[in-house]
Amino acid sequence: MKRQKRIIFIASSGGHLTQLLQLNSLFHRYNSFLITEKDKSTSDLEDRFKGSIKLYYLPETRKNNFVKYIFMNIYSMFLSIKYFVIINPDFIISTGAGISVYISYLAKFFGKKIIFIETYAAIKGKSGAGKLIYPIANQFYVQWEFMKKLYPNAIFNGTLY
Repeated sequence: MKRQKRIIFIASSGGHLTQLLQLNSLFHRYNSFLITEKDKSTSDLEDRFKGSIKLYYLPETRKNNFVKYIFMNIYSMFLSIKYFVIINPDFIISTGAGISVYISYLAKFFGKKIIFIETYAAIKGKSGAGKLIYPIANQFYVQWEFMKKLYPNAIFNGTLY
């Protein structure tokens, strides 16, 4: 019996997650896993998507406290490795931000496919995650046509909204 494709959908909470959740029609079609940050805005995800996706959380990493930011990033890196090993994905689909970088590089190292969708909010330039993931992504999408000038190999198919 052929194993159903395993997909990690990963995005930080807030706008990145809102964009990623626009792809929720894919959740039932695959063995889907969502990795996001644990905060107030993600507290209802288990109820909203019960049965269609398995949830994993990373700690919130914000830059307002530099020392805490460094330690939380190290912790997130180790949790990302743990989740990657547990899930053993075939694909990574992400809209960013920073929490998607560790998983994407693990995926690249292990020969998995990476699909990255540059954030809709990137209207003045490249996002931090976009800069880091563009060189390794199998498919890289932009939501603004003019962003193809910054990412020449990107695909423009419109917005997720």
